[in-house]
Amino acid sequence: MDDTDVEQVTLALLDAATDKDSEVQEQVRKSMLTLGKQQPDRVLAMCQDYLLKHPKLAVSHRVVILQTIELIVGCRIEAISNSRIKSIISLASEEMTRSKEVIPDWQQAASNILVAVGNKHINDIMEEILSKFQPGLVPHFFVVQTLANLSDSNVYGMVPFLNAILGTMLPMLGMAKQDNMKWVFSSALCHFSDSILEYLANLDKAPDPTVRKDTFSSEIYAAFEVLFNTWLQSRESKLRLTVAEAVGSMSHLMASDKLEEQIPKLIPAILSLYKKNNEHYVISKSLCQVLDASLNMGSRVLETQLDSLLFALHQQVSAPVDYSNPPTVKNHNEVLRCFSLLANTFPDRLVMFVLQKLENSNERSRVGSLAVLRHLINSSTSIMESKKLLILASIRQPMADHSNKVKKRVVQVISAMAHHGYLELEGGELLVRFIVQHCALPDTYQRGQKPTDPEEVTNEALRTMCDNTLHLLTTTVGRLADVLWPKLLYYLTPAQYSNATTPLCKSLIVLGTKKKNNQEPSFNIDFTQEVNLPSPQTLMIRLLVNAAFPFHGRGHGAPSLSLLQILSINIHPNTEILWEKEIPPLLSVIEESTSESLDKKHWDEKLLKLLSKTLDTIDDDKWVCQLAVEATRYLPTYNTALEEKSFLYRCIGVTLQQCFNKELVKKQLQEILLTARHSDAIEREGVAMGVGLCANSHLEGTLAKLEEFGKSDAFKKSPSIFNLLKERNDVEVEKVKSTLILCYGQVALNAPPEKILTRIDQDILRCISKHFNTKVLGIKVETKDLTMKLSLVQSVGLIARAIRECVKKQGYVFSRKQELINVMLDFIKAEPADVLRTPVRHLVMTTCSNLMPLDPALSENESHDLLKVCVNSVMSLPPETSTPEKTKEEEILDPKQRKDLYRDTFTALQELLKSVLTKDPTPDGLQTVFKHIESRLGSEHDHERERAVTAVAHILANFLDNLTVKNMVSFHNLGSLLGRLSPRCSDPHPAVRTAAVDCIYTLLYIQLRYEGFSLDYKDEAVDSLLPLKDQLENPDHSVLYKTCSDLTKVMSKRLPQEQLSTLVFVLFEGLVDSQTNCCRASSVILNTLLKNRGGGLQDQVPQMLEVLHARLQSVTEEQVRVAAGQTVLILASQHLQTVISTLVNQPLPYDSWISEMWMALGADPIVANQIIEMVMEKLLIMAPYVDKKESMMRGGMTKMATNQPLAMTCGLKELLLNGQSQEPAVSMFPQLFSCLTVRLGASVGVYAPRDNHNKNATPIHVAGVAADALRILLARAQLDEVMKRLDEDNAWEAMKEQNTHITGVTLLARAMAKHAGPRLPAIVECLCPSLNNIYECQRITVTAFFSELLNHHVVTELMLIDVLMNNMMERISDPCCTVRMLAVRGLGNIAEGSPEKVNKYAKELLAAMSSGMEEKDDPGKLITLEAMSGLSKVLLYLDKKNVHLLVVYIFMKIKPFLESDNDEIRCASIHLMGNLSKFGSGEAVFKDQIHNVLVSLLLHLVDPNPHVVKACKYAMRVCAPVVGSEQITAMFQNHLHEDKSLHYGEFINDLTKYLIQDFPGMLNFYHISVIQFFKSNWHEVRAGAAMFIGFLLGNLPEEHLSHLNMGTITKGLVMLLQDPDPVVRAKAAEAMGHFH
Repeated sequence: MDDTDVEQVTLALLDAATDKDSEVQEQVRKSMLTLGKQQPDRVLAMCQDYLLKHPKLAVSHRVVILQTIELIVGCRIEAISNSRIKSIISLASEEMTRSKEVIPDWQQAASNILVAVGNKHINDIMEEILSKFQPGLVPHFFVVQTLANLSDSNVYGMVPFLNAILGTMLPMLGMAKQDNMKWVFSSALCHFSDSILEYLANLDKAPDPTVRKDTFSSEIYAAFEVLFNTWLQSRESKLRLTVAEAVGSMSHLMASDKLEEQIPKLIPAILSLYKKNNEHYVISKSLCQVLDASLNMGSRVLETQLDSLLFALHQQVSAPVDYSNPPTVKNHNEVLRCFSLLANTFPDRLVMFVLQKLENSNERSRVGSLAVLRHLINSSTSIMESKKLLILASIRQPMADHSNKVKKRVVQVISAMAHHGYLELEGGELLVRFIVQHCALPDTYQRGQKPTDPEEVTNEALRTMCDNTLHLLTTTVGRLADVLWPKLLYYLTPAQYSNATTPLCKSLIVLGTKKKNNQEPSFNIDFTQEVNLPSPQTLMIRLLVNAAFPFHGRGHGAPSLSLLQILSINIHPNTEILWEKEIPPLLSVIEESTSESLDKKHWDEKLLKLLSKTLDTIDDDKWVCQLAVEATRYLPTYNTALEEKSFLYRCIGVTLQQCFNKELVKKQLQEILLTARHSDAIEREGVAMGVGLCANSHLEGTLAKLEEFGKSDAFKKSPSIFNLLKERNDVEVEKVKSTLILCYGQVALNAPPEKILTRIDQDILRCISKHFNTKVLGIKVETKDLTMKLSLVQSVGLIARAIRECVKKQGYVFSRKQELINVMLDFIKAEPADVLRTPVRHLVMTTCSNLMPLDPALSENESHDLLKVCVNSVMSLPPETSTPEKTKEEEILDPKQRKDLYRDTFTALQELLKSVLTKDPTPDGLQTVFKHIESRLGSEHDHERERAVTAVAHILANFLDNLTVKNMVSFHNLGSLLGRLSPRCSDPHPAVRTAAVDCIYTLLYIQLRYEGFSLDYKDEAVDSLLPLKDQLENPDHSVLYKTCSDLTKVMSKRLPQEQLSTLVFVLFEGLVDSQTNCCRASSVILNTLLKNRGGGLQDQVPQMLEVLHARLQSVTEEQVRVAAGQTVLILASQHLQTVISTLVNQPLPYDSWISEMWMALGADPIVANQIIEMVMEKLLIMAPYVDKKESMMRGGMTKMATNQPLAMTCGLKELLLNGQSQEPAVSMFPQLFSCLTVRLGASVGVYAPRDNHNKNATPIHVAGVAADALRILLARAQLDEVMKRLDEDNAWEAMKEQNTHITGVTLLARAMAKHAGPRLPAIVECLCPSLNNIYECQRITVTAFFSELLNHHVVTELMLIDVLMNNMMERISDPCCTVRMLAVRGLGNIAEGSPEKVNKYAKELLAAMSSGMEEKDDPGKLITLEAMSGLSKVLLYLDKKNVHLLVVYIFMKIKPFLESDNDEIRCASIHLMGNLSKFGSGEAVFKDQIHNVLVSLLLHLVDPNPHVVKACKYAMRVCAPVVGSEQITAMFQNHLHEDKSLHYGEFINDLTKYLIQDFPGMLNFYHISVIQFFKSNWHEVRAGAAMFIGFLLGNLPEEHLSHLNMGTITKGLVMLLQDPDPVVRAKAAEAMGHFH
């Protein structure tokens, strides 16, 4: 390869080095580096020349080239000649200093070259750099920068030069006027100092071990004076910081006396920088270095600076630390290091300073001081030893701080102090208290809330920290055990520490267990000595109450119980064995429960039982009495936790049971009743339970105390001057009374059964009565107080009874009847509608029933109001079994009371209804009563329906019993009553069903009476209803509907004709009943009636269908919808023409309900048969669409569907959806299939007529309807495999749309041929006439269908091949271009379907394909494409003799298509070429043709179209044997599989090796062919061509270079390096990397 070519390529790469695409840039660099690694001298020379020849090159471009030089030098420094190194040094030096201005990127790149070279050639570098570093002249910025970087990268090489450099540099410092020069000098001095210190620290590795610190001291000091005295005062903060950093590093190298001399000025100067700069880390680091150096040499003068130092450092340590910003963290750590350094030398001063600062209440200041204190406690243990008491005293002030941030720091300090022995000292207990206090913090935020300030320390965070700290102190600091045990017990009982119970208990458990296991004497607590601790009784009661609410207080239940067990012998020696047995099972219950799942009542009982057993076991009356006293005294602790307080009352009750001291019991009861807060319902209940439990052992005393308390001052109202407080006092007294009444209830509940009976009347009821008697009888009191509510119930009961008694007396003034009824109704209205707790309703209704017979009679309105209020009040009550929620003021009735109350109430309502009906015993009177109940018959609630039907059954029975027919009256409402009640015979609720049959039975007998039958007449049909009641007990649906059907037959016999339509229309309403069972029953009854008697309803059919249509819209139950369809079918079987004409004239698109009606018609094969025949006939003769102008303004025609065929198709589709339509569908399958396929063809691209009435309706997809009908037909014919295939291929969607219709029909034909072959002859016969249809769209559909059939061998087996081939030949000359294309496709398909017939039709096929490839009227080249594809397939089966002479002719015809822009043509032509290969094997001329197109095929392996890529793989694989190289043949056949991915780069790389090896003589032809593709339209192909050339060059041995025209290649690649596509440019650059 000529040097000129390499140079040209390198030059092109150098030109492209700043390509706008980053990936291309990267590839250019890689290629330059590759070339540079191979030929470093030459490429470096090129880079140098390039820079020299282009002095005005853009800086960014120069930078890339300089960076490339640096990379080559870095990789291959050993291989670069000395002369080149020198010239590179010279170039870099020149580039670096050419511009006097600082241009960072450019000059830095040049400087980096010098540093890279300096790692090996330090002397040459120094020679060059020092030439630019002349005394008396200010050097270039980057000269100094380079020296600094060299001192970093090559410490051992540079330090020997530093003395001289420093000597030269010192005078320059004074000459530096600009800040950037001052900055670079400072930076260099910093680097130099660090390098010297590193050199001195590693003298054993250094080349000159004689170097000493004082070698540099004088120069460093001289430089220091300039930097410190002059530059540190600069206004530029960046410079000040760098100077400070340098001064820090230099301080270690200065002579001790000089440093000592400078300290008074140096320290203040560094400290002053804090105010002038935002970045403090560098300043702190410098300060730390200066302090380190000063303290190391034992500075005396430093002490004078201590105050200002400490002040400044404290400010720094108080600055907030942002842990997401590393410099602030580093600064904080450096500052703490400064404190540590000072602490070692000035411990007293430092500690006093920090402690004084703690007194400052400023949050930041305190946080900072605490951080220092913690650091000193942890890091300077020995120094702090003597100051422990002082620190303990001083920490108190910050402990009182309100800020959580300060508290967080205090906790950290306490934790440090604990680990270093502070807590055992006097005052240590305050620190423990502080931790416990903060374990008890409440939450700052509600659950789910988050703090807005990320810096905020929430109560939760602080509390968690204190929990962890307490745990840590307990478990890791062994010597604290005696500080914490037993003192932590103190914190368990005060309310303010309640939230700390869990962590406290856990710590005490750890401490106690350890002491107990080690048998330490200190485990036993002497409560007489430990005066601050709560007593054993108080401790026990506190822990027991905690246990009662195990999930409160952060889950304090289990820890409280566990601690109780640990403390057992300390509580009382007798408890140990009992608690070891009883407590673990309780702990297991908590462990297995959650706050939701725990049975609280059962749990409380367990704990009270534990308490009772414990007191039994203790068996010490004095101890137990003390427990009662202390527990009572402890009650106010729970004033804010009433549930807990209530439990404590119960504990006191259990304790008093065990007390034998009766005076003490009375005293405690008095205390409880006096101090209780009676206004709270929970507390009242708690007191009552406690008193009740006490009564178990002390009944006499308890009752005596209650009576005494009832007479005490608590019940005397305190007088007020203006009586302002009267109301409040009333309320308070009522509340105290409520408590007492509750107490009596609980006493009755808990007292011994043998004693209580004698007491109930004389004591308990008397006292309750006495407390109630303050209420005025009958007054309406709306109170929420439970006890007062019970009083009200009693009062109203008394009133009701009084009124009932009054009615019986003769002297009662009946003129006030209506007034009394109104009063009664007010009582009922005042009752809560959703609950029955009182006898008010039944008493009121009984009273009204008693009033009803009396004169004067009620007016119609009055009667209506009475019934409305009473019926609604009773019917709307919840079921008897539902338990109302217990509210604070109301007690729940027991089940028997509830049952009795409900029974009484309903009986009273029935009596009232009877009394109203008795006043008007006519059908109208019956209707008046019935209408109040009617709406409840369809209620959603079982209990309401049961009540309603039962009530109707009672009034009907009463009506029949009292019926006297004096003349022949019509029972005009029989139809509507039967319509309402008969569906209830199938109600889901058994009681409703039974009552409903009674209703029907009674109604039919009433009808018989009205028809004139005698009282004792028994009708066999009607009597047959009664045994049905037994069948209705069975909830099985089929039994219920059979029963309904039997019932309907009876009704049908007895129903007069004039009532039939009323009954039918009421039953229609029943289809939307609230109960699906009843909807179903309505439909069964309706259909049974219509079957039996529907023949006479012809005139009502349209109206019935209309009503049914309306009702269907509300029906959700599938069975009812099916039955409604049955209704349509029944009507159709009786009145077919009327039903069909009604349905056909419904507006399109059909709504789902009309569709369901159509569908129902498919259930009868005879009806379905008639409809299918009619539809096919209509579709055959009627025009499928009309052409309409789109608009007056625009031209163009739109196909608009004709209405009748469309409506018929829609109806047919729905009818076929019915599975019962299978028989007619199958019997007419070929005709129906052909009809629908042709209809589909005529529907594609056709629009539905617009509905002017309903403009918002979604328009019908005309083709979609036909496709759906066809799809359903296939399902009916059970062609499941055909369906499955069509669904998988998404064929239905394709068939509906104009642009994919042919594809869809092809998929249809394919599926039919594969899975329904035997049906094809009849289908083909039915379809043939349509090929001559005037409608082009229908010809296209049928041709597409036939064309695909030829793809399958089944047509030969069925002897259809000739018919189909003849039809295709005829269509070749069809006027429609699409039909011709499909005909060519069909002819080609014979090769797939019946290859054995190909040679039979060889002549016709080749003629058709040839003319197809030359088709002129072929706008999208579709016919050409089909001809090529078809020929490709046919060739596989044609005999050689038929094709031999045409091979080259066809090849020549194909070749132009290889580079066609049309993907499909490109694909087909490549495929055809592959298939031609078998006819050309062994022909030299064919081999030449293959080599002619080989490059094209190889490059199209990266064609953007995946199908073209597959075709290439196929063609190359089948042509492989013809190529003439075994290796290439094997390679094509192994790697070029259509479904396998191909690593194109590797493939072409290997291929070029074989091409070079097997066809060296053709290399010239190949590379020229490849170069032609540099101009391809596809960027992928251009990129592939660049790769091809690259690998060809990379693999080419020297001796073959002569075969290639390197000039053309170079020129081509250089051109591609400017291609618009970045991938192409990158590949071109990569190829250039092979020019070596």
